[in-house]
Amino acid sequence: MAADPTQFQLAQLAAVLGHDATQFEVLITTLMSTSNDQRSQAESLFNLCKQTHPDTLSLKLCHVLSSSPNPESRAMSAVLLRKLLTPNNTNDNSFLFPSLSPQTQLTLKSSLLNSIVTQTAKSINKKLCDTVSELAASLLPENQWPDFLPFLFQCVTSDNMKNRESALLIFAQLAQYIGETLNLPLENLHSVLLQCLGTGMDSDVRIAALGAAINFIQCLEGRVLDKFRDLLPLMMSTLTEALNCGNEAAASEALELLIELAGTEPRFLRRQIVEVVGTMLQIAGAESLEEGTRHLAIEFVVTLAEARERAPGMVRKMPQFVRKLFEILMKMLEDIEDDPKWHNADNEDDEDAGETGNYGFGQECLDRLSISLGGNSILPVASEVVPVYLAAPEWQKHHAALIALAQIAEGCSKVMITNLEQVVSMVLNSFQDPHPRVRWAAVNAIGQLSTDLGPDLQVQYHHRVLPALAAAMDDFQNPRVQAHAASAILNFSENCTADILLPYLDGTVAKLLVLLQNGKQMVQEGALTALASVADSSQDHFQKYYDAVMPYLKAILVNATDKTNRMLRAKAMECISLVGMAVGKDKFRDDAKQVMEVLMTLQGSQLEADDPTTSYMLQAWARLCKCLGQDFLPYMNVVMPPLLQSAQLKPDVTISSADSDADIDDSDDESVETITLGDKRIGIKTSVLEEKATACNMLCCYADELKEGFFPWIDQVAPTLVPLLKFYFHEEVRKAAVSAMPELLRSAKLAVEKGQSQGHNDSYIKQLSDYIIPALVEALHKEPETEICSSMLDSLNECIQISGPLLDENQVRSIVEEIKQVITASSTRKRERAERAKAEDFDAEEGELLKEEDEQEEELLDQVGDCLGTLIKTFKASFLPFFDELSSYLTPMWGKDRTAEERRIAICIFDDVAEQCREAALKYYDTYLPFLLEACNDENADVRQAAVYGIGLCAEFGGSVFRPVVGEALSRLDVVIKHPNALHSDSVMAYDNAVSALGKIFQFHRDCIDAAKVIPTWLSCLPIKGDLIEAKVVHDLLCSMVERSDGELLGPNNQYLPKIVAVFAEVLCAGKDLASEQTLSRMINLLRQLQQTLPPAALASTWSSLQPKQQLTLQSILSS
Repeated sequence: MAADPTQFQLAQLAAVLGHDATQFEVLITTLMSTSNDQRSQAESLFNLCKQTHPDTLSLKLCHVLSSSPNPESRAMSAVLLRKLLTPNNTNDNSFLFPSLSPQTQLTLKSSLLNSIVTQTAKSINKKLCDTVSELAASLLPENQWPDFLPFLFQCVTSDNMKNRESALLIFAQLAQYIGETLNLPLENLHSVLLQCLGTGMDSDVRIAALGAAINFIQCLEGRVLDKFRDLLPLMMSTLTEALNCGNEAAASEALELLIELAGTEPRFLRRQIVEVVGTMLQIAGAESLEEGTRHLAIEFVVTLAEARERAPGMVRKMPQFVRKLFEILMKMLEDIEDDPKWHNADNEDDEDAGETGNYGFGQECLDRLSISLGGNSILPVASEVVPVYLAAPEWQKHHAALIALAQIAEGCSKVMITNLEQVVSMVLNSFQDPHPRVRWAAVNAIGQLSTDLGPDLQVQYHHRVLPALAAAMDDFQNPRVQAHAASAILNFSENCTADILLPYLDGTVAKLLVLLQNGKQMVQEGALTALASVADSSQDHFQKYYDAVMPYLKAILVNATDKTNRMLRAKAMECISLVGMAVGKDKFRDDAKQVMEVLMTLQGSQLEADDPTTSYMLQAWARLCKCLGQDFLPYMNVVMPPLLQSAQLKPDVTISSADSDADIDDSDDESVETITLGDKRIGIKTSVLEEKATACNMLCCYADELKEGFFPWIDQVAPTLVPLLKFYFHEEVRKAAVSAMPELLRSAKLAVEKGQSQGHNDSYIKQLSDYIIPALVEALHKEPETEICSSMLDSLNECIQISGPLLDENQVRSIVEEIKQVITASSTRKRERAERAKAEDFDAEEGELLKEEDEQEEELLDQVGDCLGTLIKTFKASFLPFFDELSSYLTPMWGKDRTAEERRIAICIFDDVAEQCREAALKYYDTYLPFLLEACNDENADVRQAAVYGIGLCAEFGGSVFRPVVGEALSRLDVVIKHPNALHSDSVMAYDNAVSALGKIFQFHRDCIDAAKVIPTWLSCLPIKGDLIEAKVVHDLLCSMVERSDGELLGPNNQYLPKIVAVFAEVLCAGKDLASEQTLSRMINLLRQLQQTLPPAALASTWSSLQPKQQLTLQSILSS
């Protein structure tokens, strides 16, 4: 309950709500004050009015809205009325309107409608229309505002253009409630829109009609929507006529509305798509228009190309337009000046000197377009346009061509990789261009291509790319080119194996050391980045350069203390830690101590908020920990406090209304990311999020590396990271938190086991597990990204492996319930993808993209299977009631209509049940054995492997329940074993498991098979060498049978003995791969016994059947 108002507050109330209107207006003005104190006092008073005198307050606000001479007060009162009278969301019961007296309600409604007619200022009118439409949306469903719709239709057909515009703005807002809570006469509305969009109509009215039409199009469907399709030509002419009249402001408004339509309802445009896109490209190419207008027209086409889920492939069906747009964007890339500041850019502001708005926008759109349309659409156009640009005399055209290649590489990577020669040659030829900005662009392109087309580019073209970059590093006249060439070494080596780099290491490291001693800071920074990545890629091959490199790095770390050198010092830290990791603890140990001292000093100093040292230092400490292992523990007290502080950073968030005029000021600021959630626009400072993500990753790193040594920190780290499982502002933060969960549990478990847990016992692990596992399950339920759902299941699986027996029944139930949800959601997404595949513009590129999504889905189900497998292994037969509940979710996965991966997962889950639950699982054989037998001959080798492995398990544990199917099982296994490609690398695992299953049938069901046929088949398949786990099982079984002198195995007159000895010989030659040490020593003992017991002639013939190498191996083993 709020406290009763004080005497002073009552006096204020009386003054503000009294007859003197000026007092109330002062309150309204103070609510807009920039002074926090004044504003919060005014807010308290306003809230008191709301609690004690809601009727008077509402009427006073209405009076200000209609009568105040001050436009700001009128606008503010419209906003306050909206907050006061309308619900914030559908479940909001706190809004005032229902609690007002009937008389006040009547007065308010008529006053608001009157204001619509009398209010003239455009910005106030928009706010007023928002208030009225939201109030109407809450009253109309119950017919509590009968004169509202007649009033609206009267306005929209009146001769007063401002009234028409207001009515249309309100209709636009009401569109979202159509069908659900509102019944509007759509026939009348359609004819009103047709009229208001008409030629010659006032431009503000046309724009408002366009907004209303688009809102209705987004909310209608089926036949009702079809009736609105004839509005499209008029909607487009709203745009073209505004441009013809030179009214670019109205045209821009129209474009912004049409962009929304392209993103949400692209199919509405399909019948006139050629005219629509043609118009947009005409606008985009018209250089007489303002830059902003042209950009919006391009944004429309790019948005349409990106609307894949709603209209896949629609833009790709218009290659003539793709070409035209590509040419327009290329022209925009030419809009660049040779600004002298660029050449010596010592600060970030000058790095982009000479680049214009057109240039930046062109870059961004080429990237987006190539990702949304793919290589088959973009590359044919680029292959024609880019060489023409490279052959032109102007440096700007050369620069544009190279920038374009870099921008389209990500989206076109698959197709570009098949045309590597042409692409690489074009870029490398430009390394000789006379203009330094072109050479820089060529280096930039090689860097980008190394990332997007690696590792193919590295494998095929290292002999051309690395020497070209080395030569560019000699360009001392142009430090920008030098520095960028060093940075490109990073891109190249990140996607590269040590053996490719090896021949170039001497030359590259020598060059980079020269650059390190160069006076230009940006060159030194580039060299440090390159050295770090070369060390990282070449690992212990970097040992030979260590003594030459490390003194320079330490010198920079110690001496670069000036504010202008902050980034240099940060990069030196990164480089030292990566070099240390590459060469290993023994080589790095002595220098590590000195480096740690410097870092500890820095850690203790007050660093400025924007100092890059903080984030680089977080990562350097973690790498040093990886390198030094347990030797790092003494430093943890220094490292952890600031790391926890970074991990606990609150996101720097600003929230505004999505449709407010006051866009977030920083919307063009790259450091602020804007997302729209419902009717809220949220701006988030990205630097804070990145630091938080880095810190969370590092915490995970320490727990992983230090194991039980991390125990003292768990009580601080767990409450920091567990809530971040649901940190929706940043994926990397969630991913790091997810990865850390099993590491924390493992650390606790090891510490308890090794007596390093400060007196804690198993109850501590149980407590931690009870905190982590339910949180992980809840986060999984709310996770929007499929990929992160997979990671969460993977993490959950590890957690169950670590603390599974500590879970209680309710926790297991909640995990199982969530797994049901995951399977259901996955099926729904699959159905939606199948629908997308039926769309009329669906094409091969779309098919590729769907395939990628399908693979992600299969990965998710794979994790479901692993999780269930762990639960079955942990709880055995007591898990079966849950398995019964899950069967209706799992059985469909066996179906022929499912992917091979889904079938494999379903079989593996049953295999786990059969293996872990033994007799208790027999009741499922009737249901699952027929599926299993059929799957033995599936065309997919992985499915076959899972099925034949299952047959082996059923043979081993199924007893009399399995006996009736022995005959069919043998014939199914025979097909697998005798398949012409059985020993091919794809199929060998299925073959090996089939051989193992055959052995188990011989072992457990000998009485119902023809041993004389089965034994020679089985022996002829031995030894098995593909599945090393199964090999150990099979060869152990063979050994046991020989030890028992199994007559059927040895055959009449020991005829199979030579084969058995040959198998033993082959297994012994393979070392520990194909049998356990115990089995190997038993085999040796058996061979020694044979030597002594077999007649010499039999021994000689057995021996002669072996290969010479095997004879030698056996002789040396038996004689030792």
